[in-house]
Amino acid sequence: MPSENAPFELGSDGPSSILVGVDGSTTSVRAAWYATGLARRQKARLTVVYVGSLAAGLAVPGAAGVEAARREAEDEAVADMRRRAEEFSAEMGVAITFVATRGDPFSELARIAEEIRADAVVVGASAHVGHRFVGSLAVRLVKAVRWPVTVVP
Repeated sequence: MPSENAPFELGSDGPSSILVGVDGSTTSVRAAWYATGLARRQKARLTVVYVGSLAAGLAVPGAAGVEAARREAEDEAVADMRRRAEEFSAEMGVAITFVATRGDPFSELARIAEEIRADAVVVGASAHVGHRFVGSLAVRLVKAVRWPVTVVP
């Protein structure tokens, strides 16, 4: 039993701030639903984070047009995710903040989790075969040992 003078520990009474990473994949949508339910039951804040990729910057003729089209499609997808997060917030009665950023998914999720003082991180399992050999985002987050990480299949 903890003593009265023991310092407060993040997440000791259950999560009050949950971060979920989304990328539009089936497993990340499941992770978002799971995290929303967890946040609702725990009366916690939920931060939904989308991390877009940085432009490769290849010097290939016509690459600028392809990159612009890719970025426009990604911006539309992000706007849709933001709208859906707002709808979920109203429907489920959960305080949801949507954050869209660019960069390395592990670095950005870890940075934002630290900034918001997340008590828990939820991500979808990777469907990429190569991640069995080089490590998935979920494995990297678990190895960071900063927060409890839930991986949703």
